[in-house]
Amino acid sequence: MKRLLAVAALATLAASPPRPPYPVVRPGIRLAFPADHGAHPAFRTEWWYVTGWLKAQDGRDIGFQITFFRVNPHADPANPSRFAPRQLLFAHAAVSDSAVGRILHGETAARAGFGLAGAATGDADVRIAGWSFRRLPDGRFASRVTARDFALDLAFRATQPPLPQGDDGYSRKGPKPGQASYYYSVPHLAVTGTILRGGRRETVRGEAWLDREWSSDYLAATASGWDWTGLNLDDGSALMAFRIRRQAGGALWAGGSYRRRDGRITRLGPGDVTFTPLRTWRSARTGATYPVALDVAVRLPEGVRRFPLRPLFSDQELDARRAGQPVYWEGAVRTPGGRGYLELTGYAAKLTM
Repeated sequence: MKRLLAVAALATLAASPPRPPYPVVRPGIRLAFPADHGAHPAFRTEWWYVTGWLKAQDGRDIGFQITFFRVNPHADPANPSRFAPRQLLFAHAAVSDSAVGRILHGETAARAGFGLAGAATGDADVRIAGWSFRRLPDGRFASRVTARDFALDLAFRATQPPLPQGDDGYSRKGPKPGQASYYYSVPHLAVTGTILRGGRRETVRGEAWLDREWSSDYLAATASGWDWTGLNLDDGSALMAFRIRRQAGGALWAGGSYRRRDGRITRLGPGDVTFTPLRTWRSARTGATYPVALDVAVRLPEGVRRFPLRPLFSDQELDARRAGQPVYWEGAVRTPGGRGYLELTGYAAKLTM
């Protein structure tokens, strides 16, 4: 489920004449690969989102996230200028190094065109200057990012087929059917590559999770934000769970999926997912308080199963306000028998789409 954080950039665009509506997300999608690895430029926004755990050469744990966003701001199609913002591209990357104890992050942005940025259709190939996420001829995904405090050069090999979320890829996010996304994940990606930090390049390997979503109408006006987790479990199974939180408190919507090691999938609806805070952490920088340790309970046919989430460390807050985007918490978490990532949005301020 992710990452409409880039949509905040739309608010900075000047008002323009009415445009034809964005495509509506509806049930009945048929995901097709490799085409759906590529961009869907008619939709308002989409993202390529990779999170995972790496093992450094000295044995320490490193969490990472890489996210590329594409936004269609509905620029005037009659505008002949090459500078017209027909597609906007953003990217975030972050490293949670247990030897540092705080998150390191960077971001970049550009409008599509001029050979500097673009998101290709037909297959994964997203580029912003020197940052990239693409699918290689051998089927692996690869990403390169260069931030002020670190650089990542990673390749991701699928060990399992894509996991369609929701109803075969149609994933509800609110009480209205159109408040939804087209959504699939690829859990249990085998990762190899390097990380550069402090002038030192290290070889790393590990396991990751890819999320792909595209949408035109995502978050209800009464929502404040969301909690999301994607977990790679040691037995080969995978869990995705989320809740959309009401401004007044409680869950507006919830859902997810649990795929067993044999490939059987249980779809999770609003009554099947519960997030219960176990411990909070308050950021001294922003004043936001986050439930960084959570108990995620999911109702399965065999009964309720609980996944207590514990962070690699507490300070995994990303403050992207300098880039005109929100403050949120996104970090590496452990659960008994697995590892993954947790995202917490709307705790510093209501998330506005």
